[in-house]
Amino acid sequence: MTAATQDEVQPAVVRPNLDHPAEPKTVWALIAIGVAALLYAAWSIYADMGQEIHAARFWPFLMLGVALLIALGFEFVNGFHDTANAVATVIYTHSLPANFAVAWSGFFNFLGVLTSSGAVAFGIVSLLPVELILQVGSDAGFSMVFALLIAAIIWNLGTWWLGLPASSSHTLIGSIIGVGVANALMRGRDGTSGVDWGKATEIGYALLLSPLVGFVCAAGLLLLMKLLIRKPELYSAPTGEAKPPLWIRSLLIFTCTGVSFAHGSNDGQKGMGLIMLILIGTVPTAYALNRSLPASHIEQFVQSSTAASKVVDAHAAGYNIIGDPRPVVTAYISRHEITGGTFPALSVLIRDIANQVKSYGSIDKVPLDQVGNTRNDMYLTSEAIRFLMKDKEAELSASDTATLKSYKGSMDQATRFIPTWVKIVVAIALGLGTMVGWKRIVVTVGEKIGKTHLTYAQGASAELVAMTTIGAADAFGLPVSTTHVLSSGVAGTMAANGSGLQLTTLRNLALAWVLTLPCAMLLSGGLYWFFRTIF
Repeated sequence: MTAATQDEVQPAVVRPNLDHPAEPKTVWALIAIGVAALLYAAWSIYADMGQEIHAARFWPFLMLGVALLIALGFEFVNGFHDTANAVATVIYTHSLPANFAVAWSGFFNFLGVLTSSGAVAFGIVSLLPVELILQVGSDAGFSMVFALLIAAIIWNLGTWWLGLPASSSHTLIGSIIGVGVANALMRGRDGTSGVDWGKATEIGYALLLSPLVGFVCAAGLLLLMKLLIRKPELYSAPTGEAKPPLWIRSLLIFTCTGVSFAHGSNDGQKGMGLIMLILIGTVPTAYALNRSLPASHIEQFVQSSTAASKVVDAHAAGYNIIGDPRPVVTAYISRHEITGGTFPALSVLIRDIANQVKSYGSIDKVPLDQVGNTRNDMYLTSEAIRFLMKDKEAELSASDTATLKSYKGSMDQATRFIPTWVKIVVAIALGLGTMVGWKRIVVTVGEKIGKTHLTYAQGASAELVAMTTIGAADAFGLPVSTTHVLSSGVAGTMAANGSGLQLTTLRNLALAWVLTLPCAMLLSGGLYWFFRTIF
């Protein structure tokens, strides 16, 4: 058989068509959806505020609008920066055309955001300095939000332009830490006191381990598939422009769908948490407390408050607090050092909150001029209890910890909530972002990690591991990087298959991974100082 005949029997691998110029109708439709989302957000805020809108000042609403645009801009960039990883495998295995794959992924990102729990959102918020969270509507609060979001957008756009699959999660964490350190230094304190390092370490482990999980598990899954599934076509690269067999194609589309949905559920929450901070700071009358809680919640809250008071009072015996207990509790949250006044101050604060709630009768009856104070008291108490449950010096028994955890949960129901409209506009921003600018990252994942073309089994293995890892992290309230998990998963399958790795690309990916945290910290810290200076 001649070489020409062999080429006819075994067509060469064909690079997928990634050039699909958008039709004007499509562009205008996407713009219309984006504008409709912004109008819907404005209408929702107006409806939530009710009569209070007429007494509000113009300046806070201007700042609110700018902050919301920046937060949604972060999610938009996150869409085309991170979600491109999810579609690379279906595109390079010819399972779906590029334009359809991107639209499909965008839709399931949208659904993932809508069904998210909010646990990741408030895990991110807990990293921020407590004094800035309590005064998020101040100049310092707006400086914080602007600095960390703009820094994250700048770094994401820079790595996207270079075609590097850097992590938006990694970037945002670095930006938050940078603001915390800068805020502490500007207040004359040690820079290490500006961040909840326990929470940062917990999240850091998730971000550090997720690429290793992706690499090892994807490689192991591919080897297991080779052992159990004896179908040679599964371990072949696409030939010509032919689509894979139906069962393989279905598997690849399923994994792409799962990664897109999990990405939306996990990454979409980061923007939601920051948007809630913005809303609480600018329009606390509508968003500081969850006014949709049923009246039965009050009875449960009072009972858990009484039980928590007994636990804290037992550790506060022999001390009295004269004056405001809040500075003592705030100092404990900032420094994590138990003093003689920690338990007594917390005891007073718990009783104050219980008295406020009982006197009002329900959350929705808290006077509008008091909701911000009540919310801050609940947030302070909840954070203090979170640290006490982990603090060995607190010497809490298992039953004490369970009682405080139940009380904390009751408070969190009132303060840690996300309105449906916030989920919808973030979902639209992430979904629209998925459909724009995806090509650079797709090419890197599809062509520049391994030395050979991606096979069907490699694509399925990497996507299955990414989908499972991100879904598990979402359940535990931990942010992980879709980019790190999937790109390292592809690298793991290439190594397991003996396909070889492009060391230049891996070096660049590792360099971006190492530099993301310090660069994001420097950017956000510098921007925070700049905004504090001009504001």
